[in-house]
Amino acid sequence: MFMDRIRISGGIPLRGTVRTQGAKNAALPAMASCLLLKGQRMTLSNVPRLQDVETMEELLRSHGVSVVREADRYVFDVPETVSWEASESLVRKMRASSLVLGPLLARCGRVVLPLPGGCSIGSRPIDLHLKGLVQMGAKVEIRNGFVYAQADRLIGRRIYLDFPSVGATENLMMAAVLARGETILENSAREPEIENLAGVLRSMGVEIDTEGTGCVRIRGIGEAGGCDKRVIPDRIEACTYILAGVMTGGEVTVEDVVPEHIDSLLAKLEEAGVSFSVRREPRLAGCEESTVTVYPARRLKPLSIKTMPFPGFPTDLQPQMVAALTLSNGVSLVEESVFQARFLYAAELNRMGADIGIKGDTAVIRGVESLDGAAVRATDLRAGAALILAGLAAKGESCVEQAEHVLRGYESIDSKLNSLGARVVFESVSEK
Repeated sequence: MFMDRIRISGGIPLRGTVRTQGAKNAALPAMASCLLLKGQRMTLSNVPRLQDVETMEELLRSHGVSVVREADRYVFDVPETVSWEASESLVRKMRASSLVLGPLLARCGRVVLPLPGGCSIGSRPIDLHLKGLVQMGAKVEIRNGFVYAQADRLIGRRIYLDFPSVGATENLMMAAVLARGETILENSAREPEIENLAGVLRSMGVEIDTEGTGCVRIRGIGEAGGCDKRVIPDRIEACTYILAGVMTGGEVTVEDVVPEHIDSLLAKLEEAGVSFSVRREPRLAGCEESTVTVYPARRLKPLSIKTMPFPGFPTDLQPQMVAALTLSNGVSLVEESVFQARFLYAAELNRMGADIGIKGDTAVIRGVESLDGAAVRATDLRAGAALILAGLAAKGESCVEQAEHVLRGYESIDSKLNSLGARVVFESVSEK
């Protein structure tokens, strides 16, 4: 078995420009939505080249979809008949595999789905997904680690989500496309990835109202049509490179950013005393492209942060922000309110000289003047990103083991960082 690790020679201020990839968390549900089609084609552009994307690609192929990739563009040709049984080996690789549940049930009338896998950051059940489908008329059973669902045709309903789950919102949106009547999702997720999926479904001919207030209305149709859409930029990747500039005392420009998507980070950086600029420029087809530049800063002022669903501070950026706050001038508090067990990386940062204490769901970060290179281990995707940021800022060499987690969310992270002046090397090693 091969594992990945990344070696970092730290202490180099990063300088230059890096371009944001397409958003993984927008691409995956958009890809899954092709299962709603019947004898139709869907094209997606600006799709990142990531392990999770490749897993979704293989999962769709296992259902009978023809998938062709050219650069950042995918073409999905969906046959008249698709398989309603999901591959156990593929689904267990990635939690986002559960996104095929809604479209398969709506399209085929039944589905068998193994309970999905993913990062070890606490309990993330799909109860809300299943509860919503039951309200739409599905019969659902869980036996021996598999979900068995059946419905001749789903019925539009008013569904209140107990928590604004992104995955549940996406699954129910897709299920509602072929349901009879209107579906109203209340207390739905408001993340930019939701609007991206809504745009894909609109291109299929679906009437969808997303008012940005946590309410989504979908009027079901008899058959979805083919479409061609572009995936939005990855806000978490953009923020990670912004923080890389901040932590190393460099000047980094990140291209293809939607400032409204990262406003929670920009507000906190301003509060911490970081100087940055946002520039908007017109591009083809009347669209606008923005760049964000961060400038060299002194030690950050301490902050208090609580992760929340969008438009609050994102949980997927919490580990990277904690890494930055280890070098602040004071005591910061970061409360995690979305996922359990998301502070597993704190002990690894402490090996590098950080001073982080965990009290329940809150991290108490006492800023230190500098970090030291060390051998550390990534416990999940965003933890791995946080450790890489710490390695970039630390004195000496760091080695992040189990860096394969990072490849699930960051395309060519080593070459992108090296283009900014970093000294980063990925290595693949055999595990005995």
